Amino acid sequence: MSPRLPLPDDLPVTGAWRPGDPVGGRRFHRLPADRPFSLEGGEHLDGIEVAYETWGTLDADASNAVLVCHALTGDSHAAGRNGWWEGMIGPGRAIDTDRWFVVCSNVLGGCQGTTGPASDDPSTGRPYGSTFPVVTIRDMVRVQASLADALGVERWRSVVGGSMGGMQALEWGIILPERVRSLVLASTTSEASALQIAWSHIGRMAVQADPRFRGGDYYDAAPGDGPWRGLMVARMCAQVTYRSDEAFAARFHRSVIDRFAFTADPVFDVEGYLDYHGIKLVRRFDANSYLRLNRAMDLHDVARGRGSLEQALGRVQVPVQVVSVRSDGLYPPVQQHALRDALRALGVKVDDVDIDSPQGHDAFLIETGILGPRIAEFLRSIDD
Repeated sequence: MSPRLPLPDDLPVTGAWRPGDPVGGRRFHRLPADRPFSLEGGEHLDGIEVAYETWGTLDADASNAVLVCHALTGDSHAAGRNGWWEGMIGPGRAIDTDRWFVVCSNVLGGCQGTTGPASDDPSTGRPYGSTFPVVTIRDMVRVQASLADALGVERWRSVVGGSMGGMQALEWGIILPERVRSLVLASTTSEASALQIAWSHIGRMAVQADPRFRGGDYYDAAPGDGPWRGLMVARMCAQVTYRSDEAFAARFHRSVIDRFAFTADPVFDVEGYLDYHGIKLVRRFDANSYLRLNRAMDLHDVARGRGSLEQALGRVQVPVQVVSVRSDGLYPPVQQHALRDALRALGVKVDDVDIDSPQGHDAFLIETGILGPRIAEFLRSIDD
């Protein structure tokens, strides 16, 4: 049993990284300020800044570069202490930084150093807030391409990602096929399903229904007076979809926090677990970024504007590893199997990886002992 977690009354208005905060391992790339970046939706952004981190050493011919793309609430800190994929990336690990030059950037619209809603709008000097435009997975990839140019990487050895990160990796293979040698697509899909969009809508409504959201312009509020309750509920809802009934039953069953009581307050251990994850996200994320990135996932459809799925996937000309998880209820294996079959029908060499894990969608993050050797073998198999 775990003690009940009290809800703080001084949670930050935003968990976004801001200039002046500790930089950590971040480095920064700025897109040309004199050339507005046109977004897929028709709007544009000026002076985009990209936060990224690197591990390992780039070879003289830049042939050993691997781009790792993060999921919805990830950031550039993929490796090292508290990295979101530290079990996968590092010296001697599956994505071996003694061999590969590994790059991970915070996506456009994010909140950990890359331009997003919490960033200052150059035209006003104040946070974009509600005025920050809708961005898409394709926009994120085009920003990453600018970073690749700045790093001197003409062609990635592989672009690797899970969930929203897998969407980015797949778009790399379609938008810029000549700049990738391989793709790793974990727990992802070629298009967001109705169920995925439905869960996203619930999360966004939770954020927007918080009276402290203020239509997205809350950055001047005092600590504790931001939309933390809405963001917390959105995260709690998402956390349920990231795991399976099997995993929840094994970990919590009906265990209680302290003692059973006939009360409307949290009694069960699983309630305390969800509170913990909700508060944890509020401390490191931004409500507006959650809305924008969540929406970008809904809009993901590689066939959009490209004639058909077959025409879109026909641009992929490199080996692909497709990873599915048996117990994933949010991005079920049927989606990855459909992607695998469509690519194979087009003549693409596909390495099919099925993870037998009860951990649900989050298994691609958790089961590094199972997934790691397969990714390591796949990376080694790519021709120089």
